[in-house]
Amino acid sequence: MTDLIAIASAALGLTLSEPHPLASSDRSSVLRCRTSANGTVVVKSYPGSASGTEAFAAEKAGLAFVAGTGAGPDLLASDADHRVIVMSDIGTAPSLADLLLGARAEPAASALLDWALACGDLAARTAGRQGDFAALLPSAGRPHWLERRIWEIPGLLSCFSIEAPRGLGEDLAHVAALVAPSEFDVFSPGDICPDNNLVTAGGVKFIDFENAGIHSAFLDAAYLSMPFSTCWCVFRLPDELAKSAQAFYRGVLTGTFPDLASDEIWQPGVRKAMAAWTLHALTYLLDRSVAADGSMNGLATYAPTRRQLLWYRWHRLADELDQAGELPAISALMGNLLEATQSWHAPGLPLYPAFS
Repeated sequence: MTDLIAIASAALGLTLSEPHPLASSDRSSVLRCRTSANGTVVVKSYPGSASGTEAFAAEKAGLAFVAGTGAGPDLLASDADHRVIVMSDIGTAPSLADLLLGARAEPAASALLDWALACGDLAARTAGRQGDFAALLPSAGRPHWLERRIWEIPGLLSCFSIEAPRGLGEDLAHVAALVAPSEFDVFSPGDICPDNNLVTAGGVKFIDFENAGIHSAFLDAAYLSMPFSTCWCVFRLPDELAKSAQAFYRGVLTGTFPDLASDEIWQPGVRKAMAAWTLHALTYLLDRSVAADGSMNGLATYAPTRRQLLWYRWHRLADELDQAGELPAISALMGNLLEATQSWHAPGLPLYPAFS
């Protein structure tokens, strides 16, 4: 830690002291430090792996890209050689996850709607600036990581002897096309899980830009439908609240993308995004779930199990696709997965504690 503080101090041009850990994982470590100017900053460091280097580059680019929008912290300094970022300290506040996992429905519902508006506002305010972001992160033009994950599915199924329905390749191609550059592309922090933000008096602030990039607005819209496509703290939202949150996000976007007001464009796009995220979850949860069940977060008081979450995702996607008559092979795959895992007997997913 001493070396890290020295590196961050040199990058910032101020002496840092009194480091206080805020978060730590295998992907990054976050500290709050006092400065010699009698203020505080947040220091984030990343491992020397390829993924750590990519996360550093994306976070630096993302923070620089949203500078002046108030969407998150300001980028103050960085050291590329040591993969260290110094950003402004936006204080302490609960996250959306804290409120959803709490005991009070009204603040949780209000925070969800504010979060949906913040997601939409950031997307709308940065629309059309793909070139600006690419200048900050030259690798932004590479194939989207989600596309790579989608094409892992056939091999994954063969490893677990799960039948691949006829036509699956064509359906996967339709879903993968969603992450190709399109007319509805927006900037996103990337991982907008409900614990990657602070619900402050000045609005919702995003605090994780490790996967920042340009992608389809539908991928963020699906977060409100599933809900929360890649997060550990997934429970059900009340139906009307979920619809309202998606309407808030969509309403902001239609000011920039008028065509998204059409259900014939919006609904199929969201369903494809739900399919993309559900397939993605297979690539990192199926092997562990087949081996044994377990909590999505062993340190949390409330968290679904892996099998519980997968069953919910499979049922939800199959229902959506069947009702719309879309992506029949992927819908059939969801049925095959449910049939192959009948022995799991996973319980249904309950409402978030704030609404139960």
